[in-house]
Parts: sequence; structure tokens; C-alpha cells
Amino acid sequence: MTLNVFFNPFLYTIKFYNLMKYRYCGKSGLQMPVVSLGLWHNFGDADDFGVATDIIVSAFDLGICHFDLANNYGPAPGSAETNFGKILRKELASHRDEMLITSKAGHEMWPGVYGDGSSRKNLMASINQSLKRTGLDYFDIFYSHRYDGVTPVEETMQALIDIVRQGKALYVGISKYPVHLQQKCYDILKEAKVPCLVSQYRYSMYDRKIESGNLECAASNGSGMVAFSPLAQGLLTDRYLNGIPEHSRAARATGFLQKEQVSDARVEASRKLNEIAQHRGQTLAQMALAWVLKDERMTSVIVGASSVRQLNDNIKCIENLEFSSDELSLIDGILKDPALSF
Repeated sequence: MTLNVFFNPFLYTIKFYNLMKYRYCGKSGLQMPVVSLGLWHNFGDADDFGVATDIIVSAFDLGICHFDLANNYGPAPGSAETNFGKILRKELASHRDEMLITSKAGHEMWPGVYGDGSSRKNLMASINQSLKRTGLDYFDIFYSHRYDGVTPVEETMQALIDIVRQGKALYVGISKYPVHLQQKCYDILKEAKVPCLVSQYRYSMYDRKIESGNLECAASNGSGMVAFSPLAQGLLTDRYLNGIPEHSRAARATGFLQKEQVSDARVEASRKLNEIAQHRGQTLAQMALAWVLKDERMTSVIVGASSVRQLNDNIKCIENLEFSSDELSLIDGILKDPALSF
């Protein structure tokens, strides 16, 4: 007798979702996974499409339902959105309503005076282009990627308000705004009854600037907080514990992590932090992610991945998000060195 076993994709997905942890985003009814997948690197036309597909599908199976894009992600700029759209249509089209897909605009994207900045002209053109590249009808969240130093925030926030009212995004967010303008953004959006759902800032053990105001400002205004670069571009992993490997990101002539940033002080600090992580039964990367998430005001951390294995390793941070007072004291003693801060 032959036993026919039918595969149920719904049950398969739920099985893995039970491994992920979720937090409500600020004062809203929207939940995010505490670990989200960012497509800043490794998903452009210069990267392996098959590997990118495996990472995105595996992330979803592991309960990562939040995928973070921006219009300029690549290379080439825009190609991460295009590739994500292809993967979504081929592999995950029936799961769109189980996914939180976000994008942003504000950094240089195309030639000419309208391809950069925070103007209404740029944001409106950008979201239309991003929707076309991804093949989506709407984004769950659309961000102003930065304050450009020129455009009045009233103009930028009104563009975000209109984007929601036009049905092109369900929610809006801001990223990297200085704290005094951050509050102004919240006030404008709240007045229009399109509150800022989430704020995205760089935050890691080596970059704690948001602790000086941004984090508290977001929390007091009911905005969730999402951290990008929680591993300090790889410095808070075991990759640089012995200097700069030949084919690492810091070894390249161009990129966001430069050789001089892999300083002796940071290498030594990472080694000491790694010892604490080992005592916790974690890798340095897992502990660094858990450290960011120890504050309940943090909704999620955005991780990148160049392989499914790396993604799986990072997700294991959720197995231990608690720190003892002794551990925190030891970590603070290491991080107090001002030479470590970006």
C-alpha cells in the first residue's frame, strides 16, 4: 500500500512562524518580527539571483515577514526592488497579505535635480517608480529616507500624507532625521491623522547616538523604532576578530566599511565582547543583535545576509534576548571607550 503525503504550505509556514518573536510597532496594532531582512546589499543585479531567492524564501519560512527596501538599493540602483518583485511573483505571490514590504526615497537615485532629496517631486516620482519595479499595488510602509537639509519638513510630510491618502502606502515612516525635526515630523503627521508608524535609525553597540534623544522621542510619540546596521557593517561579528580578511567588505576599495574603521581599539573590543557572547552561548553577532533588542522600545533589527546559513545564524539571537546585570555592566565597561563610537 502506498501512503500519499500531501504537503500543506500553510501549515509549513505556521510551523516556522512559531519560532519568531513579534513586537507591536509603537502605539499601533501592527506587529513586526524582531528580526527583519534588509535588501541593502546582496540583492542587486551584481549579485547571484538564485542565492537572493533562497535567502528571501528562507527568511519568510523562518517567520521574517518584514522585507526592507529602498529605491536606490542595488547595485544598480533600483535593481534590488526589481529582483525582489521577481522573487515575490515567482515564489511568494500567494503570501502577499502575510508580508510587510517597505521602501524609502530621499537619497540620489537618478541624474538631474529631481533625482535626489526630500522634495514632494522626488517622493511622488520615487514611489511610482518603486511600485512599478516591484510590481506591487502598494507598500505597507513608505519612508522619507533622510532629511536633505533644504526641503521644509512640511513639504516632505505632506507628500507622505498624500501617499497614504492615494492608497500607495498603508503607513509612513521617517529615517535618520535629527531629533528636533523628528518631533516636528511627528506633529505634522499626527495633525493630519496619518501618524508616523515607525522611525528607522542606525543603532549598534558602536553607534549609540539615538540614545541621546531619537529613541525617547519616538517612544513618547508612539512611533516604533527599527535599527539598521545593528552589526556595525560586520564589525560586531567574528569576521574581524583578527583584523581584515582578504575578501571582506573592509578590504574593498569602496564601500561603507573602510579599512581605517577596523581600528585596533574596535578589534580588541570585539574580542572582549566575543568572550561575553561565548559565555552566553551566542556568537558575537547574535549577542550584538540581542543587545539592541533588549530595549522593548526597539521594534526590530534589520539584518542583511549573503547566505541562508548567515541568516539562520543571526535569527538564533531570539533564543536569548535577556541580559543579566553583570553582563550589562561588563559590556558597558567595554563600550565606554570613546574610540569605539562611529
